[in-house]
Amino acid sequence: MTAITLPFSAAAPKTARFDIGPVARTAVSLACFTMSFAVVVALGKAAFGMVDNLHHYAKLPIIIHVAAVLPTIPLGGWLLLAKKGTALHKQLGKIWLALMLITATSAIFIQSNGTFSWIHLFVPITFHAAWKVVATARRGDIQAHKRHLVFTYLTALMLPGLAAFLIPGRLMNVMLLG
Repeated sequence: MTAITLPFSAAAPKTARFDIGPVARTAVSLACFTMSFAVVVALGKAAFGMVDNLHHYAKLPIIIHVAAVLPTIPLGGWLLLAKKGTALHKQLGKIWLALMLITATSAIFIQSNGTFSWIHLFVPITFHAAWKVVATARRGDIQAHKRHLVFTYLTALMLPGLAAFLIPGRLMNVMLLG
């Protein structure tokens, strides 16, 4: 007689994957869903002509910044919540990191009144986090890699995203709230 091993049983063999804990999983899930929903609503309002005076946001650094950052929200959430260590995970992770670096680089060229603002503090945080993410992955330190990615997703992406929606006059604020 042979035994059947169910995927959810305690006897199931362990696969080579790492996961984030329940608190981080909840934070990432809520942040990803909420931010993605807000972006879809804001873009929808703009696409259907429900937002006036968007022409002064039509500058190349802003266009590059928005085009690079928007896919990082759902993609980063998916990467943190889905199965890890697969070839797909590694390829999409590289794309996500490249998009984050494009986002941070383009932010350097977006200035209010010709000066940097406090939100530009996230640029060096993003560059440093990207270096740490790559370094820990190459070293094989998966726990540190995981920690840096959750930190990067929540601080270098979600905090500035929140600011983009909450600070009056910023593009996403104008698109969502008018």
